[in-house]
Amino acid sequence: MDFTLPADLVAYLGELDRFIAREIKPLEEEDDNIRFFDHRREWARTDFDHGGLPRPEWEALLRKAKDRADAAGHLRFAIPKRHGGKDGSNLWMAVIREHFASKGLGLHNDLQNEHSIVGNFPIVTMLDRYGSGEQKAMIEGSMTGKYRITFGLTEPHHGSDATHMETRAVPASRDDVKGWLISGEKMWTTGMHVASHCALFARTSGNDGDARGITCFLVPAKSEGVRIEEYMWTFNMPTDHPRVSFADVFVPESAVFGEVGRGLSLAQCFVHENRIRQAASSLGAAVYCINESVKYARERKPFGKALSENQAIQWPLVELATQAEMLRLLIRKTAWEMDQMTQAQVEQTLSDKVSMCNFWANRLCCEAADTAMQVHGGIGYSRHKPFEHIYRHHRRYRITEGSEEIQKRKVAGFLFGYMGPGKR
Repeated sequence: MDFTLPADLVAYLGELDRFIAREIKPLEEEDDNIRFFDHRREWARTDFDHGGLPRPEWEALLRKAKDRADAAGHLRFAIPKRHGGKDGSNLWMAVIREHFASKGLGLHNDLQNEHSIVGNFPIVTMLDRYGSGEQKAMIEGSMTGKYRITFGLTEPHHGSDATHMETRAVPASRDDVKGWLISGEKMWTTGMHVASHCALFARTSGNDGDARGITCFLVPAKSEGVRIEEYMWTFNMPTDHPRVSFADVFVPESAVFGEVGRGLSLAQCFVHENRIRQAASSLGAAVYCINESVKYARERKPFGKALSENQAIQWPLVELATQAEMLRLLIRKTAWEMDQMTQAQVEQTLSDKVSMCNFWANRLCCEAADTAMQVHGGIGYSRHKPFEHIYRHHRRYRITEGSEEIQKRKVAGFLFGYMGPGKR
């Protein structure tokens, strides 16, 4: 078995590095844009006078970087060729996302908001696989920024347990147009402040706890009855994660996204590809923290002796480096296996491995960032180093993404046989 990366993948990493140096780094450095990444980053990114939302100039800079990447043919790498992409595989995306995150903070790839010059577009994948003809026509605009589709699954009282959601949709008519009337609440509906639509999940039949009977709807964000109640200030700012209410929101039948009653298939489509790539990014961020710590320990010589000579410094980094190597193999193997399977096969036979990668990568990154802060001493806890930013972001992931509880539940389901191919 050959574990070396394909030569064409290695060559593409080099091409991306050259593009970053030529097009992205100069953009990062002009007009004091570095303020979004140095010790001023949280204040530069956050409009504290307007609910803690991202500042418009921050989001405009991210869009400019994406546009440059799109013009160069990189942004749509993972998108099917029929939509202008390169049919990039999960394996290649895992390697690229780790490579980018291992470089540290920068305009090339920002973990706080999933920005990257090689885009991750799970919503586009959903539109391509499940959308009607009219909905598929939104794919181009979803990549250029014309459309922004948020993800409305989690609820205030049910967290990541979608099968007990309280949001309901019932058949209705308005002005002789058949459709649905939707009422409920959603949490962490990221991006709603600039959204054109929300992919909103609601129960349309069945009982609480049933996987069947949940339907996804593409709801225009400006629909009557849609209201942003509050923006949830988070461990790391800015925030674009609101609580949103839907009060008797009417949508026509054409708003149904996918098959009525089978909406959780769309949710699984979103999370599987998103979470394996998120795991790779978390691994890359952990590697960055480890490498920076090793470098600093070699250079720093308190009392005339290099920190790197102390076993109290060496041993934690040895353990982290070992875990990183093992996790890298699991992520790449899982990503490669995903590329060989249909979505249904992934759900049935590989979902536990995706969960393993996700929760362990987030945990490793938190531990690596915390260790880096300790190794670097006082300066490590300041905002003049990126470790606190990395720690806070991945600590939030461990909570809001369900990475600890929900991912472990899925692994346990496969392990004990009530989920997966051998389910009882």
